[in-house]
Amino acid sequence: METTNKPQQTLAFINDKNPIVDAICNDLIASGIEVVFRSENIEDGLSKLSTLEKLPKVCVVDLDFYDRDILAELQKLWTKYPNINLIAHSDRDTEKAVKPLLDIGFTGYLLIGSDTDDFKKAIEAVTNDRRYFSAGVADIAQEYFGNK
Repeated sequence: METTNKPQQTLAFINDKNPIVDAICNDLIASGIEVVFRSENIEDGLSKLSTLEKLPKVCVVDLDFYDRDILAELQKLWTKYPNINLIAHSDRDTEKAVKPLLDIGFTGYLLIGSDTDDFKKAIEAVTNDRRYFSAGVADIAQEYFGNK
């Protein structure tokens, strides 16, 4: 029997209450991914992160672009915890929404409607120092990283 030393996938979720994300989170837990915590906003997420002895490898952030301070809050999260891989979860698929997140340091972007398998693929990719973007934003990310 062959065994693989795969890094333990640990995850935090920052999102508002959403039954679809709740179901995805439960599916991820059932598949062996450790969900360290869930919080409803970035401020609460920062507070929870500050109490942990061991940080999660990945943080999925469900973005509310109607919050005017969202980019400043995300910058604060990235600045304070640059070793956590950030994956955006959003319904926005425009350059105006995606590029600022890439500038901040996000390594993944899942569009609303992504299923548990998409989340697993994204988590696996960013945990292994790769990037993952839903098809609807992949061209934006490819152009962004191609110009760097």
